[in-house]
Amino acid sequence: MNEDTLKGQWTQLKGKVREQWGKLTDDDLDRVRGESEQLIGRIQERYGIARDEARRELDDWTPDTARRSER
Repeated sequence: MNEDTLKGQWTQLKGKVREQWGKLTDDDLDRVRGESEQLIGRIQERYGIARDEARRELDDWTPDTARRSER
């Protein structure tokens, strides 16, 4: 999923993001506003993982989410 898609579908995806990364707060998601780099940073911060790992998790998750959203 590219940045434009993430931003465009952010309202719909926020719930799915919370399901995937339950440690993220509503405030975190409001601040992210569909910016992938912001989301990666929040995942990294909340889960105490490396930035590369957070990016990999997001990359692994987003193709599945995009396919489900297209149905």
